Amino acid sequence: MTGTEILMNVTPQESRAALVENGVLTELHLERTRRRGIVGNIYKGRVVRVLPGMDAAFVDIGLERTAFLHASDVAPVEREELSGNALVGVEGAATVNGNGSTVAAPAAREGIRELLREGQEILVQAVKDPLGSKGARLTTYITLPSRNLVLMPKQANVGVSTRIEDEGVRARLREAMESLRDELAPEHGFIVRTAAELADYEALYNDTAFLKKVWDGLQEQVASAPAGTEVYTDLPLVERILRDMVGVDIERIRIDSRETYQKVCGFVERYLPELIGRIEHYPGERPIFDLFNVEEEIQRALERKVGLKSGGYLIFDQTEAMTTVDINTGGFVGHRKLEETIFKTNLEAAQAIGRQLRLRNLGGIIIIDFIDMQDDEHKRQVIRALEKALERDHVKTQICDVSPLGLVEMTRKRTRESLEHQMCEPCPVCGGRGYLKSAETVCYELFREILREARQYDARELRVLASQNVIDLLLDEESAALAELQSFVGVPIRFQVETLYTQEQFDVVFV
Repeated sequence: MTGTEILMNVTPQESRAALVENGVLTELHLERTRRRGIVGNIYKGRVVRVLPGMDAAFVDIGLERTAFLHASDVAPVEREELSGNALVGVEGAATVNGNGSTVAAPAAREGIRELLREGQEILVQAVKDPLGSKGARLTTYITLPSRNLVLMPKQANVGVSTRIEDEGVRARLREAMESLRDELAPEHGFIVRTAAELADYEALYNDTAFLKKVWDGLQEQVASAPAGTEVYTDLPLVERILRDMVGVDIERIRIDSRETYQKVCGFVERYLPELIGRIEHYPGERPIFDLFNVEEEIQRALERKVGLKSGGYLIFDQTEAMTTVDINTGGFVGHRKLEETIFKTNLEAAQAIGRQLRLRNLGGIIIIDFIDMQDDEHKRQVIRALEKALERDHVKTQICDVSPLGLVEMTRKRTRESLEHQMCEPCPVCGGRGYLKSAETVCYELFREILREARQYDARELRVLASQNVIDLLLDEESAALAELQSFVGVPIRFQVETLYTQEQFDVVFV
């Protein structure tokens, strides 16, 4: 397989989209019917708590956990006394980031108490899904995307994506959008997305009219909806993937569901005519992800260790605060000197890390512990290899140079849960630690518990309930210590195996 393909596996319970570049899985997008992501959704919320110490507020948007709204994400409000039911306005400035989406422009602003108050109703948009124990992240800088444009309600500016570099094209698009804005939506601002580079006036007109209609309909819904209500939902995964693959030269899109294939054909015909002819229905009996080894790659992406072709390997550890990546030479010994071996391993690791970050959808702070290099030129080449591996990443990344400790610090924007958090849950036995107390450790804890209980209670017999491994150790290697303990407490000790107990669990019962 060459070029870039999108493979879509759709069932009533789950939709999955795999981005395959030159035969290699590089991204996996997953959406389950019962747990759809909320990024891009718009809510009529109610402020339930204002926290000046955090310069933020918690907002009820109808989810299990209240969502988080920082003062920097609150658009300026018109200077008038707001009633308890007034909605925060969405006036303010915005800028365009690399992929054509918008971010609030930094500005000197008031504290959260001057911007919001408890009980106030506000219109908000989710910019991050709930992650772990944290609620969703919100903004009042509302944006509505289409294929070519992003509408920014009640803003005054027209911007063009920085990824459109041709000045003549930029000028043409800006002029067209300023004209369309004056004609169709003078009260709103617009961003021209990267995908609009080749768009003609008619396409821009259709997108402008469509977004204006969506916003007007949303406003009508907001007027009658109670607080804590979702008033706008982003597109389902399949259509969203196609819309957001800005600037990607997609060779072919294969879909294994005929019903979804027909829906996508209609969507593409209306919004993405350049993809017509590249969409195929996959009718094969063998699952589409099996056919292209995607399932196998997904299983590997859930493992902690990633092997390199040279014999080296990577170790990924994902924590609440950050993700760490450790590189080891493993079985790779090279053919020349040590520095050359280390350099080649680090180069290969940089390429693999770029792919794994996208595939695992790892975000936030990422610390990479490359094998220590002495040569400054080698360090520069490794950083360059990592940057190149991330060039095709649609998520914004920032990479720092190698630190004096040999570490590379980087960030990758996090909006959705990682693949691991989407597909897995903490181990019920170890609680997510990744390890258990040894049977020996549990035996000694049990001895201490027997002594503690024997001093407090009088009993004719003592019964120990524990796992098979612990009781086997007590009756074998620890039998002498057990006999000595039994003599000391002066009470017979009986044992009972509990098959449902984990190795760390035990009970001491006096009868």
